[in-house]
Amino acid sequence: MANSSRIQNVVPRPGFSALHRLRKKRKGQRMRDPLDDLLLKTLTSQRAMEERFLQMEERRFQRDLDVEERRMQLEQRRFELEREHEFRMFNVFAQMLSILKQSHSSSSSSVAMPRSLDFSQALSEMEGMGGGGGNLQEMRFRPLTKRRVDMHGFCNPNGFQRSPYLSARGNFANMFQGSTEEGYKAYHADKYDEDKNPNGIINFGTSENKLCFDLMSKRLTQTDMDLMEPSLLQYPDWKGHLFLREEVARFLTYYCKAPAPLKAENVIVLNGCGSLFSALATVLCDPGEAVLIATPFYGGITQSIFLYGNVKLVYVCLDSKITGTNTRPFQLTVEKLEKALQDAQAEGVTVRALILLNPQNPLGDIYSLSELRDYLEFAKRHELHVIVDEIYMLSVFDESATFHSVLSMDRLPDPQRTHVMWGITKDFAVSGIRFGTLYTENQDVANAVASLCYFHGVCGPIQHKVAQLLKDRDWINQVYLRANHARLKAAHTYVTDELKTLGVPFLNRNAGFFVWIDFRKYLKTGTFEEELLLWKRFLDNKVLLSCGKAFECSEPGWFRIIFADKTHRLQLGMQRIRKVLEEREQEILAEEKEQPCQSDQDGKADSTDEVIFVSRHQEPTCASNSNLGDLIGLLQQQMRSSDWLQKNTAEQFAQEKPEIYDVFSKLVGKQ
Repeated sequence: MANSSRIQNVVPRPGFSALHRLRKKRKGQRMRDPLDDLLLKTLTSQRAMEERFLQMEERRFQRDLDVEERRMQLEQRRFELEREHEFRMFNVFAQMLSILKQSHSSSSSSVAMPRSLDFSQALSEMEGMGGGGGNLQEMRFRPLTKRRVDMHGFCNPNGFQRSPYLSARGNFANMFQGSTEEGYKAYHADKYDEDKNPNGIINFGTSENKLCFDLMSKRLTQTDMDLMEPSLLQYPDWKGHLFLREEVARFLTYYCKAPAPLKAENVIVLNGCGSLFSALATVLCDPGEAVLIATPFYGGITQSIFLYGNVKLVYVCLDSKITGTNTRPFQLTVEKLEKALQDAQAEGVTVRALILLNPQNPLGDIYSLSELRDYLEFAKRHELHVIVDEIYMLSVFDESATFHSVLSMDRLPDPQRTHVMWGITKDFAVSGIRFGTLYTENQDVANAVASLCYFHGVCGPIQHKVAQLLKDRDWINQVYLRANHARLKAAHTYVTDELKTLGVPFLNRNAGFFVWIDFRKYLKTGTFEEELLLWKRFLDNKVLLSCGKAFECSEPGWFRIIFADKTHRLQLGMQRIRKVLEEREQEILAEEKEQPCQSDQDGKADSTDEVIFVSRHQEPTCASNSNLGDLIGLLQQQMRSSDWLQKNTAEQFAQEKPEIYDVFSKLVGKQ
């Protein structure tokens, strides 16, 4: 737990009495770890300094104050100093545990649950460690200490201290912010504006569609949108006004291609899908239980599920490697789900649900019907609820890609445990209008979620506007979707062409507002700390991206960029990105000149058609790598680059490299 600098400053610190008990208990027995002795000496020395400081403070107070006032202020000052002492003691203690963990932890659990630790569990664990509840050798092997507890990203809020005015949950909420939140705050303090603030931050980190304000503002200000009846100004049915739920049912029936009309009684309306995640986690899980989710995933889900319901997330960690069972990078399979579930159960974690994002954020993956059925069948076997988030379902912008909604299935494996979410935020480019809807055939779940709508309701006039919007099928199909898809495709093409020019690999998908980019070659050591430094470097150069850690990606160096923005901002933002990458590339090249050439290829993504590879910035190669196998790999990478093919015709290549021209010819025939 010492890896989390935030937890270090949140949980209660061990006082001197706890130290005394720990020391007294160990008298007469041999220390089993030299760090135990070091820890005791450090704590004892620190306490002695604190006591000396207290004595000096008492003398000063005795000289300056009347007797009664002096007594009261001495008590208050002693309390404050004792608290400060406990804070400092815990920092020392936590650093010791960090050394222990780094020395003895060779692998991390596949059931890592950062940011999903029970609040009371965290406090009791740390209090137990500080209060003599077992020696350090025993603490080292507690299951909890094997998990990464880094609490949402890895930005360290400097100087954070636990507030005496907040509960444990409140203190966790107070410190619960990572790179995503830090960047978002910086952006709002220094927004780019073409006229007023041209040197401000361009936001490629927040998933918003900024391409259709003209269309939406025009439609939402038409006369049919303006209605102010008494019913709209009074409390509605907590599930939402019936007229709206009926319209949502018709809308989802049409666009999800449901085999039978969906029912309004199964629709619940809340102020956004984040609220839906919170409500579903609360009614499906008890505190301390868990849901299963594949990483990388949209990090806001953790806040929705953990901070409200104290529900854990069990990670199904995906990676970019291509193997016999993985035909594409970051592929979710039933085997991986089974493994993560078994590992969680082995650690005593009760898993109640599975979360599926389709289209997936940040990858852009669209699951096939067969994949969806496999996932749902897996959940049915283990009696897991399935929460399916389809909030990007109308943001599939290329005709070559086909979206399949869970609601389009002829038969759901377990309809009573399948719950589908959608909202207008993404598909209609109105992130400022908080509106999400849940469709579930389970009336117990529907009623339980509806009871929480008191806290997450949508105001009446907005419910009317949304109903009017959803029923205007002609405008949606003929005007909005056509324009939106064309604009998304053009923006996506611009950004991906720029990435190709830069020689940066990326995941090539046709859904959502984002591109999943591989910046691993710009990390010298390939660590999350280095990823954070690169993220901050982008921010210092006034462009906000999202780093992979914010999505709990298992591989350092992946970033998400949002491309659903106007051309002039895309151009300027990509210029700033190019500047950072070129500077970083020069730094790495300069460092490599001073070091022996390395042949380790672990930092490279696999060369498949799922990832676009270009050759401008190739990894340096050593003479020892010039065997035929490596030449074939290099050729496969280069042949995917139109730049390389334009500069190296077959004839030129045959003249310059006749020894491998035959290999080249054979590979071309296989492409």
